[in-house]
Amino acid sequence: MHLVYPAVLAVLLFCVGLYGVLARRNAILVLMSVELMLAAVSLNLVAFDVWLRDAIHAGQVFTLFLIALSAAEIGIGLAIVLLVHRARGTVALDELRAGREPRGPQRETE
Repeated sequence: MHLVYPAVLAVLLFCVGLYGVLARRNAILVLMSVELMLAAVSLNLVAFDVWLRDAIHAGQVFTLFLIALSAAEIGIGLAIVLLVHRARGTVALDELRAGREPRGPQRETE
């Protein structure tokens, strides 16, 4: 197996994820982009494990840990995004970063 094919695919996945993190304004899309980046790292770990013919398969073991980490990250991240959406009414990162109330219909206070 050539190492170039999975490495190029992993680089493309990582670049798409990096673009999504840097360019998106929605918190859920940023979390999805982080997942793409983690998938690229997993692909690299498995590809190098197969290429090096490691006896203990360390790359695959690290990939299992990375899958568990990404599942925990998406669970906690989604819970935080839902709580922020309930409290602020938006998940737009530029409005949350500025610390101001979201644009849109004004809420009445009693």
